[in-house]
Amino acid sequence: MAITRKMSLQLRERDPYCVHCGADTELQVHHRQNRGMGGRPKNSLDKFDNLIRVCSWLNYAMEQDPAVAREAREKGWKLGQWENYETPVYDRMQDAWFILTPKGDKVQVEEPTTLF
Repeated sequence: MAITRKMSLQLRERDPYCVHCGADTELQVHHRQNRGMGGRPKNSLDKFDNLIRVCSWLNYAMEQDPAVAREAREKGWKLGQWENYETPVYDRMQDAWFILTPKGDKVQVEEPTTLF
């Protein structure tokens, strides 16, 4: 499955700003679990619970800066191939944790008791 126009519109509604800095323009769709990980076809990762919209700076920095990548893993913005999509995502603007659902919703949850 590819990211369709309908999915893109639903992502814009669910994620109107970057969860890291709050920017609301020039956002990019980020795969929490990298498309190149796990040996799966890239389209199998184009699912609502694996996608978040982030600013271009964060999208780049998560792949290039080890300190940013570490924070992204701690906040659920970036997942290892062993992690599942039920890993909560931290929204810094709301100071809250959320589970991203397969249907494209965002459900607030309690703060995780362990770091990822």
